[in-house]
Amino acid sequence: MPRTTWKFLGFVAAAAAVFALVALLVTILERKRQEAEPFARVVAFDDRTDDPAIWGASFPLQFERYRRTVDQVRTRHGGSEAIARTPTAADPRTVVAQSKLEADPRLRTLFAGYAFAVDYREERGHAWMLDDQTFTQRQQAAPQPGTCLQCHASVYTAMQRLGEGDLDLGFERLNAMPFAQARREVEHPVACIDCHDPETLALRITRPAFIEGMRAWKRAEGIADYDVTTMATPREMRSFVCAQCHVEYAFEGPEKRLVLPWSKGLRAEQILADEDARGLRDWVHAETGAPMLKAQHPEFELWSQGTHARAGVACADCHMPYRREGAKKISDHQVRSPLLDVNRACQTCHAVAEAELIARVEQIQQRTFEQRERALGALVELIADLRAAVAAGGSDAALAPARDLHRKAQFLVDFVEAENSMGFHAPTEAALILGTAIDYARQGQLALAREGRGPAPDPAER
Repeated sequence: MPRTTWKFLGFVAAAAAVFALVALLVTILERKRQEAEPFARVVAFDDRTDDPAIWGASFPLQFERYRRTVDQVRTRHGGSEAIARTPTAADPRTVVAQSKLEADPRLRTLFAGYAFAVDYREERGHAWMLDDQTFTQRQQAAPQPGTCLQCHASVYTAMQRLGEGDLDLGFERLNAMPFAQARREVEHPVACIDCHDPETLALRITRPAFIEGMRAWKRAEGIADYDVTTMATPREMRSFVCAQCHVEYAFEGPEKRLVLPWSKGLRAEQILADEDARGLRDWVHAETGAPMLKAQHPEFELWSQGTHARAGVACADCHMPYRREGAKKISDHQVRSPLLDVNRACQTCHAVAEAELIARVEQIQQRTFEQRERALGALVELIADLRAAVAAGGSDAALAPARDLHRKAQFLVDFVEAENSMGFHAPTEAALILGTAIDYARQGQLALAREGRGPAPDPAER
């Protein structure tokens, strides 16, 4: 090969190397610039800005993921399929989640006489939370209070406005409104302002009921005057901002004031004891006459009993795992099941193949589901025996023990049923809760048998 050709090739190689080096330096400088400027406030926003799109102008990466909470994906024991529906004037939704009542008609028996026997659907992403509460058929079945919006809408600015700058006063006024009136005060599902300080972007608590609930729980643990807004660590806040909504709650008094029943602790039976002490009931069961409680979405309470909580793993670590976007590391605001992003959500801690991790989770969930089936079966049998005893003319005094056991058994079954991990957040605790529910249901049948109001349960079923 001529010497001139070698020189030309050498020149080309040198030029390519220089180009690659320059490109690398430019990339490094750009990444450093991105790191030095974590965000640029493109549009002004403050403590009155509840529109996430305005915040999103300055945080486009987070906002793009937030918008994807509209996605509906079903895992084996969670999530929701997109079910098409024909919109109406009363309900403009074109897509809904599948019905739990159609999947398991026994739930209609559990909630007889209550709005959840009319409409009860699988959970879906944050984008749907406000519409699903606004247009559920439960709104027509029974009056809903404005309190429901505490977990279904961006209510921080509404409470500030209603309280004329006093968040606690606005909280009281919003709770006391009928749902339709309160609904006019809000516009968005949960938004940036509900979890972030607009000046510092730090995580913050905006729900008065959670502040009160945390104070009550810490008092039960011997810690007086706990203030979660100033005393929680940054790592704790990565769970607490989620727990503002993902908790069991109750409506207290005629004004339907939202309370978190944690004065005795966070375990299911401690919560039940708190609600018993308050004399609370959500409805009277139409078939048994028992005063009932509806468990809501106690993800925080069950998670708090699990190994991840004890290890210091926060809700956001698994449901909002970090992802790289250029030089930036951001939390994934799509907020979804870790099973849909195992690499980021699980494998940062667990050096195990993705298929194996999914298999482990599904095994835990399947075992919880099987125990749930046993507990639900025992509960339905108790309801049938109580229904027969009521029809036979049993007195309130004679039926009171069985009714109390019905209330307890159903709350515990519902605690696991309504919790959104099918036991994964704390498998041992979920198994204990369901086992205790089975025991209560069988005790209720035995109480009726002693009164001559029902057959004794088959020991083989216990």
